[in-house]
Amino acid sequence: MSRTKAGSPNDPRGKERFNEERATYTVASAQPDLEAGIAAIRDTVKTLKPKPGVYRMLDTRGDVLYVGKARSLKARVANYTQVKGLTNRTLRMISQTRAMEIVTTNSEAEALLLEAQLVKRYRPPFNVHLRDDKSFPFILLRADHAFPRIQKHRGARRAKGNYYGPFASAGSVNKTLNALQKLFLLRSCTDSFFNNRDRPCLLYQIKRCSAPCVGRIDEAGYASLVREAKDFLGGKSSAVQAQIEKQMAKAAEDLDFETAAILRDRLRAATFIQGSQAINAQGVGDADVFALAAKGGQVGVQAFFIRGGQNWGHRTFYPRNTGDLDLGEVLSDVLLQFYEEVPPPRTILTDRELLEQELVAEALAEKAGHAVAISIPQRGTRRKLMEQAQRNAVEALDRRLAESGTKARILRDLAEFLELDDVPQRIEIYDNSHIQGAKAVGAMVVASPEGFDKGQYRKFNIKSAQTNDDFGMMREVMGRRFRALAAEDFAHRGAEAQSGKDGASGTRTFDSSTSGEVENAQMASPPEQPLRASAPLRASKIGHETTWPDLVLIDGGKGQMSSVRDTLEEMGIEDVPLIAIAKGPHHGREGREVFHFPDGREKTLPVNSPLLFYLQTLRDEVHRYAIGAHRQKRSRAITASPLDEIPGIGPARKRALLLHFGTAGKVRAAALEDLQRAPGISEGVAQQIYDFYHAGG
Repeated sequence: MSRTKAGSPNDPRGKERFNEERATYTVASAQPDLEAGIAAIRDTVKTLKPKPGVYRMLDTRGDVLYVGKARSLKARVANYTQVKGLTNRTLRMISQTRAMEIVTTNSEAEALLLEAQLVKRYRPPFNVHLRDDKSFPFILLRADHAFPRIQKHRGARRAKGNYYGPFASAGSVNKTLNALQKLFLLRSCTDSFFNNRDRPCLLYQIKRCSAPCVGRIDEAGYASLVREAKDFLGGKSSAVQAQIEKQMAKAAEDLDFETAAILRDRLRAATFIQGSQAINAQGVGDADVFALAAKGGQVGVQAFFIRGGQNWGHRTFYPRNTGDLDLGEVLSDVLLQFYEEVPPPRTILTDRELLEQELVAEALAEKAGHAVAISIPQRGTRRKLMEQAQRNAVEALDRRLAESGTKARILRDLAEFLELDDVPQRIEIYDNSHIQGAKAVGAMVVASPEGFDKGQYRKFNIKSAQTNDDFGMMREVMGRRFRALAAEDFAHRGAEAQSGKDGASGTRTFDSSTSGEVENAQMASPPEQPLRASAPLRASKIGHETTWPDLVLIDGGKGQMSSVRDTLEEMGIEDVPLIAIAKGPHHGREGREVFHFPDGREKTLPVNSPLLFYLQTLRDEVHRYAIGAHRQKRSRAITASPLDEIPGIGPARKRALLLHFGTAGKVRAAALEDLQRAPGISEGVAQQIYDFYHAGG
């Protein structure tokens, strides 16, 4: 089989630009597709009522093309059937639509929040969405212990305590946390470490902890430090500094120079935090500042995070699929998706009017549980802050465009060097990691014109390859990566051929208040639509399972190349470009890499070539990821217990058994009656454990 390869664009501006422009056929040439899309939408309109909600437009594969919200679903969706006045972008979307899914909500604000949530989940090609999936770090001052711990926190906010943030990066939160430890001497250790100390740790010696674990400070004194920390992080930094200055002067008057020196160091830490604020935000309170810049078809949004009048960092976002949308609409979408992960502050400052600004403020207030004001600053400190954000947005976008131009040239050189038909938009790089065959792991990383796409990385636990057989490991990885993809391609083309016979559009309607399906017209096979070279395979939640690479780069030499080539040929895949990168005869010298082609040819690049540096970066990234995955697997093996193999024995029961018997070996040797006497172990579970170890006897 030679697969029908998804087209790759020559446009150096990258994959997202290509996704927007990939269906560039005219309305006239796509008339049958447009009529089929309008027919599917009309069928949906018949089932709708004038209620608020969210709609999803689906293509022939059932993948989400677009997510939209409406005050009146019936009126909004019906607008798509009136093609006069619609933009080319919207016409392309309608031409690809074959079905719709509907979710009703209680209000338009609720629909707006649900729309942002679904866009973040499905990443439709016709919606604006943020690329950055990484959660923002916070500082957490816990409230579940007599001596609260201060720590960095990411992810769901389940722990009881006070959260301060967001911080723009891990680096900014680490610096602030380090200074806060010097300033307030709060513990950062885990509860288990705290409970098992009999003498102070190093942090006490270097004056970053007050050592409550061994009684060097009582509960009341520590509570006073916690109150000061809350005041400082809550915006009362000047009052805290004044209090420390007063205490230092009092200690000096009493000739308690040791205490005065400690207070002096704390005051320096407070000054460091204040001095590290590159942006003056005094008097602003809690606010997020957003400024947008647009140039060369790309958009950059600069965000400043101000809490308690302190600048906690800034981040630039580059939303995708902005197309010809109004910039106010783009900024609205950015804010709604950003605040899916971050609690909104009471004040949001923007450099322009948002689309449906009052509705956005209402939706964010509903999510936050307090009033949210969105405004454009006109004067004073807030206006100066906005002007600084605007300058940063323009400069960041200029840098990105310059970097994109450099990357575009490198990718064009890559296509020429590797003799590719087009500039690769998706590059997959593979490597294996193991120690003499033990705990072997395969790794795949993905690169695009915009950089590494870490959401697409994948690890492969090697199962069938023989010990220390690098070639066999690579064959297994390739088989698992491409076998399902080849089958998916066959099934897709079969469905395309069959769809013309049975085509009928379908609608699914859901009610958010009951989370149940209230109307369901059977989803039938979509109308006939030939597979176009300009329509790459996609998944609703884009993943490697349905995405062909434009280039496969293998960390290895001739042997690895032969293994990959033969494996793909056995599956009938002949047109995936392959290249292997191996160190030259002198492994210790960088820049002597040899590139192996499937036909046995070899090429090298000059040692100072930018293309060589780029390919080395790809190779080094997969190497890093593979080694990390291998180390994780080794660490899990070291801490594994034989009790993990018993079905139905989770962490709590495993802990109870080990506390009662002491070791896993004694659990294995225990009689049924002894197992039944263990705390938390029922007769049924005891019988299950006993049978597991004595099944053969």
